[in-house]
Amino acid sequence: MKRWWMPAMAVLVASQAAAQDRSSNDDADIIVEGRARQLYRTTLTTVGKSAQDPLDIPQALQVINSDLFTDQGARDATDLYRNISGVSAYSYAGVTFRGFRQDESFYDGMRGNPFVGFTVPQLFNIDRVEVLKGPAGLFFGPGAPGGIINYVSKTPSDRASLRTVATAGNYDRFGISAEATNRIDADGVVSYRIGGFTESMRPYRFNTLYKALIGDAGLSIRTNPGGLLTLQVTTYDNYLRANRLRGVLVDDSGRFRTSIDWNANERSDYLHLTSTAWAARYATAIGEAVTFDVGARYFRSTERQKYHEPRGTSPTNPDLVLREFRDQVRPVDGLSFMANATARTTLFGLSHRLQVGSDWYREANGLESRILRAGVAPLSLSNPVYGRSDGDALRAMTLPFTVTDTDARRFGIYAQDQIDLTDRLLLVAGVRYDRFEDRTRVATAGRVTSNARYNDHDVTFRTGAIYKLQDDLSLYVSWSQGFDPQAPASQLPAAGGPFAPITGNQIETGAKSRLFDGRLQANAALYRIVRRNLLQVDPSLPPVGGVDQLRPIGEVTSKGFELDLATDLTPNWVLLANYGYNDTRVTGSVAGQALTDAVGSHFPNAPAHKLGFWTRYQVAPIRTAFAVGGEHVSRRISRSGQPVLPYTIFDASITHQLGFAELMLRVDNIFDKVYAASGFTAMSGHFPGDPRTVFAELRTKF
Repeated sequence: MKRWWMPAMAVLVASQAAAQDRSSNDDADIIVEGRARQLYRTTLTTVGKSAQDPLDIPQALQVINSDLFTDQGARDATDLYRNISGVSAYSYAGVTFRGFRQDESFYDGMRGNPFVGFTVPQLFNIDRVEVLKGPAGLFFGPGAPGGIINYVSKTPSDRASLRTVATAGNYDRFGISAEATNRIDADGVVSYRIGGFTESMRPYRFNTLYKALIGDAGLSIRTNPGGLLTLQVTTYDNYLRANRLRGVLVDDSGRFRTSIDWNANERSDYLHLTSTAWAARYATAIGEAVTFDVGARYFRSTERQKYHEPRGTSPTNPDLVLREFRDQVRPVDGLSFMANATARTTLFGLSHRLQVGSDWYREANGLESRILRAGVAPLSLSNPVYGRSDGDALRAMTLPFTVTDTDARRFGIYAQDQIDLTDRLLLVAGVRYDRFEDRTRVATAGRVTSNARYNDHDVTFRTGAIYKLQDDLSLYVSWSQGFDPQAPASQLPAAGGPFAPITGNQIETGAKSRLFDGRLQANAALYRIVRRNLLQVDPSLPPVGGVDQLRPIGEVTSKGFELDLATDLTPNWVLLANYGYNDTRVTGSVAGQALTDAVGSHFPNAPAHKLGFWTRYQVAPIRTAFAVGGEHVSRRISRSGQPVLPYTIFDASITHQLGFAELMLRVDNIFDKVYAASGFTAMSGHFPGDPRTVFAELRTKF
């Protein structure tokens, strides 16, 4: 019952609201109009912590709005990567971003990802996704240098609205969702949003089952003219049977050694995530020149995992994959605060846009793990027989847990000034101070084996210039710094830690445009990122307790360029296209040493070329839209140096207006191409991409 009460409640509440709205105008007709002009574009973004025109930001960015979610039938973050230049799949929710692995996500400008790391972020309660490319430390603090992904939540509205979606497809896919908004009082001082989403399917890999449930509720209160307080709570329940997935083994040419249906997990294995996030945000205008916002976010997640981990093939029989059984619990909770203020003023005869802000974050991350290595039956690649290892979970219960507790704290404060030197020339300069503290404690059967603390601080800078050739065309250049604390496990004394953070900088130049009254939006960026102080294994030092000794003497350089296009080819025809070229190489090292997460001079899963497109044509007389999309990713290497073969796939959809609703039929991977979405290790194989999938959606909106 609990999997259905949220959608049912949303339908009931919104139906009542819609009925009340219709009763005030009995003659009103529901008219569904076609969409095409400027369909996927936006003229404002909050990726810089305040609302701003993208043309006034001296750094590449992209905004993916809910119109594109709808037209592409997007369910989770992985459905969006093909729309973002410079971004491709790595593993689970992680991506390769301008050549570097990136796992962290932000929500409404704050840290606190409720999906832990092995479950992919869902999009049901997300209004848009903002992507800021390159070091984003000025606004978001320590992080990977490729960029950040910020998920902006849906919020209550004082306009009565009801939207329902029913989904059905192959692999026994079925889902239903509903969301409603309306004012609570006659004046619209208080408004609400309530929504629920549930979906299940049996994916193509053996033994797997997927069930997802999302409940979302929000309340907005207009506290004063220009002031809005928004309260929100979201709960997630994802159950994935036999779905703590690794890849499928490949040969040295990068080809799968068996069907991509193969799975190292038994039917009794599972991953189960339960998570709840609470958020409060207040924003107000102070006069006409000052805006202020403050936010808090807290989440608590628990991910339980029982699964069989592949450990490579048997030395005596290459058809048998050796396995071990892992029983893991990952509890995580995080608390985040932020405050930002923006003021426009005139100093010394020049117009200034001043921004100041601060953020604080604490995350307690646990891992309770026990691994059964002896007596676990291997699994054949050519003829897997499941069920012989169902008792491994009971045998693992006799083992003690190894408990790793990590406590991470981040504090930062920033200031930036944007100066209008002329009507055409803008200068930007910013500075940020960060302090962080990490603690890691490891214990087995109650006996503490490691307890390490590390803290440090840094000051980083960002500067840039924007020249507007005309109001809808700007050129820019920027230089930005960033840093990223080393992984807590690498800070342990047994590995030679603690170590100073990874540092880096980026220089970027490019052009942004919004031409022909917004019908053509084209952006281009050329960048160079240098990342220093990466850890390397030092073979001149003997392992300590079986742990390789690390030394921070690595340097990596990422160079590339990106093109993004969104245009109305005709009033009924829209085109999105993006292309990214990247070359990420180890440029500083010591002979005989191995840089962590690199193979030779290259980083894994970093394609040189990545191309994506989506085009939609609307035939107004028959109230139908036809769409085609595609993605090409060039050759890569896995973490073990095995080739990850290039691939090209295509998708298509048809959307028909029914008057009271719309019906979409979508086909992904039309030609059923077998391909690897990314590579991992020789023992775990490559992650296969989804085969051909077909589904239909019936949508209503009032």
